[in-house]
Amino acid sequence: MKLWRALHPVLAVFIAAQKKQLLLGALLAAVTVLSGMALLGLSGWFITATAIAGLNMSLAFTFDVFMPSAGIRLLALGRTASRYGERLVTHDATLAVLAALRVRLFLGWAKPEAARRLLARPAQLLFRLTGDIDALDTLYLRILVPAGSALAAALVTGIALGFINAWLGALIAIWLIVAGLGIALVTAHGARRAARRRSYALEALRARSIDLVAGQTELIMAGRLGAQTAALAAADIYLAKADDALNRLEVQAGVAYGVVGSLTLVATLVMVAMLMEAGTIGAPVAALALLLVLSATEPFAALRRGALELGRTVLAARRLGPRLQDTAAATAPAPALPGNLVLNLADMSAHPAGVDAPGHPVLHNISLSIGSNEKVALIGASGAGKSTLLAVIAGELAALSGTAQVAPHCLLTQRTELFQDSLRDNLLLADPLAGDARLWEVLQAAGLAEDVMNMPAGLETRLGEGGLGLSGGQLRRLALARLLLRQVPLWLLDEPTEGLDPLTARDVLQRLAGLAAGRAILLATHVRREAALADRLVCIQHGRIVMDVQRGDADFELVLSTLRPD
Repeated sequence: MKLWRALHPVLAVFIAAQKKQLLLGALLAAVTVLSGMALLGLSGWFITATAIAGLNMSLAFTFDVFMPSAGIRLLALGRTASRYGERLVTHDATLAVLAALRVRLFLGWAKPEAARRLLARPAQLLFRLTGDIDALDTLYLRILVPAGSALAAALVTGIALGFINAWLGALIAIWLIVAGLGIALVTAHGARRAARRRSYALEALRARSIDLVAGQTELIMAGRLGAQTAALAAADIYLAKADDALNRLEVQAGVAYGVVGSLTLVATLVMVAMLMEAGTIGAPVAALALLLVLSATEPFAALRRGALELGRTVLAARRLGPRLQDTAAATAPAPALPGNLVLNLADMSAHPAGVDAPGHPVLHNISLSIGSNEKVALIGASGAGKSTLLAVIAGELAALSGTAQVAPHCLLTQRTELFQDSLRDNLLLADPLAGDARLWEVLQAAGLAEDVMNMPAGLETRLGEGGLGLSGGQLRRLALARLLLRQVPLWLLDEPTEGLDPLTARDVLQRLAGLAAGRAILLATHVRREAALADRLVCIQHGRIVMDVQRGDADFELVLSTLRPD
C-alpha cells in the first residue's frame, strides 16, 4: 500500500499524458521478446530436424525446408522492426510524460508559498527538475515494461511447453514467475536504502558544488573554504559507498539469475530426456523446448537494473507527488472584480512564513479596495507588514483568512531579477512576442535606450549572473522597461528606488509617474519621494490599516511629512 500511495500520483500523470503510446510501447516490447524466443526455438528445431532428415534419404527428399526458413526470416525481420518500434515509442512516450511532469511541477510551484520556500534552496529546485524527474523514467522503461515482457515470456513458454506436456508447461511457467520476480523483489528490497542514499548523496554533491562555486568569495572571507571543500569530499565519498553497495547487489542479482537459468535448463533437459525416452517427443521438439526455456529467463534478468533503482524512483515520486495535484484551480479564471476596482481585499489575515506558520498573523483583517487609475502609497515602519501584504496580493503568499480579488498585475521588487542571458532575452520574459521596435520603445521610456545603443552588441549584450555588467541605476531602468512591456491594469511597486542615488531615483520616479497613465499603482514605501507619487496614503501599523487619506485632505501633507526625506 505504501508503494502504491507513493507511485499513484506519478502513474496517474503517465496514464493521462500518453496512455495509448505507453500501452503500444509495452506491447511492442513483449512482441520483441516473444519474437526472439520464437526465433531461437524455431532455429533450434529447424537445425535439429534438418540434421535428422539428412541421415535418412527418404526424409531428405520430403522434408520441407522452405516454410521453417521463411518463418525464421520473418521472425528475424519482425524482431528487428518491433525492437526499433519499441525503442522509438517507449522513449518518445516517456520523454513526453517527463515533459508533462515538469509542467505540472512548475504549476505546483506557481502556487502561493511553494516558490518562496524553494527559492531558499535553489539547489533543491534544480535537483527536483533534473534528478527527481529523470528518476521517474525508470518506472516505465526499466520496471513496468520489462516486468510485462517477462511475464508474457513465462506465460507463452508455459503454454508452448504445455502442448508437449501439461505438467512441464505449468511447472516451468510457475517457476519462472516465482523465481524471476522473487529475485527482482529481493534485489529491490536490498537496494532500497543504497538507492536512496545515492539520491541524497547526488543532491548534496550538487548543492555543495553550487555553493562552492557561487559563494567562493564569501567562503574565503569567512574562512570556510576548507570546510566547504571537506563537505564536498564527504558527499562524494558517501556517493561512492552507495554506488559500491548497488554494484554488489547488481552482481549478486546477476549470479542469482544465472543460477536460476541454469537450474531451469537442467530441469527441462531432464524432463524432455524422459519424454524422449518414453517416445512422447522427438529430438527437434526437445531442442525447441530447451531453447525456449533458455531464452525465457533473459527477460527476467532485464528487471535487475529496474529493481536496483526502484528505491530512488519511489523516493522521487514521494518528493514530487504532493506537487502533482490537479491544476484546474491554478488555471481557472479569476472572479470578476466589482465595479471599476483592480484590487479588493476583505478581512484578509496573513503571516510572512505562510499558512503553517506558528503564532499570530502579521496582517490582521485587512480590507482595502483600489480603483482603476488610483495611485496608492502603502506606508509604515519596517516590519509593519507592507511587503507581506504585497506578497499576498501578488500571489506569492497564501492568506490565512479572508478573500483577495486582484486584477492582472505585475510586481517590481527592490531586487531586480535578471538572468545570465542577453539583454533582449531578459526583456522578452515580460512579452515573448515583442519586436525590436517595441523593445526600443520601452527602453526609451525607461531612459535606458541611449546606454544600450552605446553598447557594442546593443540588444544582444550578454549580461552576467544577476545582471552583472550593468550599474545599479541601469538595472533598475531595465526592470522598469520590462515592467512597461506588461500591459496590465495594476502595478505593485515595493520601494522601487531603494538603493539608488537621489538623482537616478528621481528620474526613475518621474518616468514611472509619466508612464502610469491608465493604470493603478500600489506602492509600498517609507520614503517621501516615492509616496509623493500617490493620490492616496494608506498607513499600516502592526499589521492593521490605521489611516487612509486622500490628496487634498487636511492630513495628507502632514502624513507625507512624517516619511523619511530623500
